[in-house]
Parts: sequence; C-alpha cells; structure tokens
Amino acid sequence: MEIKIQDLSHIRDAARQFIDMIADHTVFAFYGKMGAGKTTFIKAICEELGVKDVITSPTFAIVNEYSIDHSPLNIDHSLYHFDFYRIKKLEEVYDMGYEDYFYSGSLCFIEWPELIEELLPDDAVRVIIEEQPDGGRVVSF
Repeated sequence: MEIKIQDLSHIRDAARQFIDMIADHTVFAFYGKMGAGKTTFIKAICEELGVKDVITSPTFAIVNEYSIDHSPLNIDHSLYHFDFYRIKKLEEVYDMGYEDYFYSGSLCFIEWPELIEELLPDDAVRVIIEEQPDGGRVVSF
C-alpha cells in the first residue's frame, strides 16, 4: 500500500487513510531517514485517534504512552510511541521490558526499528516514509 502526502496540509488525511488500513495489526515499525517525517506522521495518526496529550518524540524517554479517547479500531486504549535512535545495546531494550509493550495488544509505533530489528514481532508492519524531490512524502507498507 502507498499513501502520498503532498505537504503538511494533507497529513491528517493521510493519517486517516493509514488508520483505515491498520486492521488487526498493532505493532508498526517506521523506517525513514532523519527528517523524513516519521514523528510528524505518527503525531498526525495519534491526533486522528483522539490523543489529547501533547505528542512529542520520545527521543530521550525512549517510550511515550498516550491514551486513545476514541478509536475506530478494536484495540486497547493505550498507544506506545518508541524512539530507539539513542539505543546503544539491545540489553537496554530488554531492560525496559519491550515484550510487555509489543505483545500487549496496544498500538505500538516504533521509530528507528532497524536498531532493534531482531526484537520486532514477526507480524510487525514495516512502514517506510520517503521524501520526494518535490518535498512531499510517500508512506508505503
């Protein structure tokens, strides 16, 4: 599947399209270069799911937990947003109890999953965000 985002004014539309395609999946691994728009797209998805909290990248916290106020999905009302950019060793991920998150049935959005690739569940959805020459983005999964 592919979703095209022409510019930031269309990101919420793209987030709604993405949500419509989630189905029964809960773990999403977001791949893309620095500045590709991973955090921005995840923020738009969270907003469309009714998250009322301030949504920020969990770069230093590693994981942020949000509550989903209204979800069109049949999922738990928690959402976990991970950023593994600063992970130095897999032991750090083991120590944080990643299994409790990834196998909780809650939505998990993971930035920089390539750093923990071997720990991703087999059914994790790989989402690739690529910047286009015109400044737009293509989200494929």
